[in-house]
Amino acid sequence: MKIDYATESDYPYLIEHDIHIAEELVIPKIKANEILILRDQSQNIGWMRYGYFWDNTPFMNMIWIDSEHRSHGFGKKVVLFWEDLMKQKGYKLVMTSTLANEEAQHFYRRLGYKDSGCLLLENEPLEIILTKSL
Repeated sequence: MKIDYATESDYPYLIEHDIHIAEELVIPKIKANEILILRDQSQNIGWMRYGYFWDNTPFMNMIWIDSEHRSHGFGKKVVLFWEDLMKQKGYKLVMTSTLANEEAQHFYRRLGYKDSGCLLLENEPLEIILTKSL
């Protein structure tokens, strides 16, 4: 498995699979190097997308591993890869969030993320905000 910055050639894969981002934001995020692609040989098997909370704190928005490639440690590898990139850029803290009814909260806690708050949206489960010091 290899992790690369997404390129414009990954655009069709991303818009087909990532339903949680407006299509017009994908190319700007690719150009800003804010999407990482996971590849198994030449095949895309997932991605990790991030941005910046308050425009100054790296915030992991989305990790996706295609179902047939899950449970092989790829999610952990991409998170650790991203954390290292953020540390190299001088950031001391990273953030993410997950819904309280999702298993991902346990994944992030195993990787050292700490509960740091929550967000309540109408008709939605609690959104847990997690942070990790680098």
